[in-house]
Amino acid sequence: MRRTTVKIPDELDARLRHEAARRATTISAITREALEAHLGAVAGSRRRISGAGEFSSGRSDVSERIEEILREEWGGRR
Repeated sequence: MRRTTVKIPDELDARLRHEAARRATTISAITREALEAHLGAVAGSRRRISGAGEFSSGRSDVSERIEEILREEWGGRR
């Protein structure tokens, strides 16, 4: 693991220290968590859209019929 120095405003430092104390963890752990949430847990990975792939429509042909399905759902409105 590498050590990195980051300059942050005093107010942000106070919030970071407060959060670390509240969770009974380290400032480094909170900082790593925030960086992973912002940049993605794996280098080069794309940010995941919240909820993507979480549900199933029950249809296996959505990608082939998307235009038809949208017309049915929207009733021809756009």
